[in-house]
Amino acid sequence: MKVLQINTVCGTGSTGRIASDIHKMLRERGHESIVAYGRETAYNCNNTIKIGNNLDFYRHALKTRILDEHGFGSKNATRKFLERVKNYNPDIIHLHNVHGYYINIDLLFNFLKEYNKPIVWTLHDCWAFTGHCAHFDYANCYKWETHCQKCPEKKSYPKSVFLDNSYDNFEKKKELFIGLKNMTLVTPSQWLANLVKRSFLKEYPVKVINNGIDLDVFKPTPSDFRKKYDLENKFIILGVASPWTRRKGLEYFIELSKMLSDKEAIILVGLSKKQIQDLPKNITGITRTNSTKELAEIYTASDVFFNPTLEETLGLTNIEAQACGTPIITFNTGGSIETIDSSTGYIVEKGDLQKVTEIIKEMEKEGKQKYSKYCITRANNYYNKSKKFQKYIGLYKISMTINIRENTENNLLRKD
Repeated sequence: MKVLQINTVCGTGSTGRIASDIHKMLRERGHESIVAYGRETAYNCNNTIKIGNNLDFYRHALKTRILDEHGFGSKNATRKFLERVKNYNPDIIHLHNVHGYYINIDLLFNFLKEYNKPIVWTLHDCWAFTGHCAHFDYANCYKWETHCQKCPEKKSYPKSVFLDNSYDNFEKKKELFIGLKNMTLVTPSQWLANLVKRSFLKEYPVKVINNGIDLDVFKPTPSDFRKKYDLENKFIILGVASPWTRRKGLEYFIELSKMLSDKEAIILVGLSKKQIQDLPKNITGITRTNSTKELAEIYTASDVFFNPTLEETLGLTNIEAQACGTPIITFNTGGSIETIDSSTGYIVEKGDLQKVTEIIKEMEKEGKQKYSKYCITRANNYYNKSKKFQKYIGLYKISMTINIRENTENNLLRKD
């Protein structure tokens, strides 16, 4: 089996690691695999295709900023890439993020319709069925259910400074993305799957495959973290994001810090240096770490993981924290609430910091150990990445079987 994956990045970030992990599993099982990517440098992946160059990226970004035509730049880069796809002739094409200033979706999807091979498309966000944004939850905008226009998120990713082209973008995406003969959509959460079924993509079958984590890395990992930051007698409330934007809820941590006692401390991982400089005294800021072991140590050292996200497709940090034995408090947002149950954490309504402080006080009395065993068990039972990515390989095989059968039937009909 020959598989081609296409994503913005390879081996970095959550989607890039998913692509490289699937690639690794395919190679280990004797299959051919290539990951095509458009941004940064490929990491931990030994067979890749780079789509375009820095100049292509900047031109595409400029087209987005001025004309709000994200996904419609990078024509030359995409033409060259599609020639390489023809030469490779994959049995399966697995799409991940096809946004990110690197590929032309008009050329790509017209090619896919002619190529007539199985397509698997993992939707890591909502960009595929909106006229502009990757997430609409924060703006509470549901125009995508009928027709996008007058976009309230024009200046969010992928940012447009001048024009609002959401109406035309919606029309073009709808025309391009529907009508593929053998495409299966995958979402990491049931929440996103339900949205897809309400969108113009509803004609396609949708499978839910949760993102998995490396349980050999994310596990209880003792360290001197508390001693290093002089937090040995503190109740640690942890937050992790990269980058920390308004959608990730940084402002809620700032407000929460005003409601805590001297016994409690907040640790935030993934902040910029500027953000760290602006923090209150009872919040310790740490810049982004690329060391998953270090992250596991921080999760383990913390007493509770607070995720005040306002938009979330799944909530991988919730899963990582639980795997390290740390319970969760999350806002009632998107797929984030699917990652926990009543024995591993709490769900509170967006912005209800009074409820958050009440839960923190209760957790302090009960102790982390009340939750740890259940957290670890849940992570191991539901989010083992090897088991999750094996589901993709199973889906590839099913899609190929269907494609072969349909082609055989079509050939017989032509003979008749």
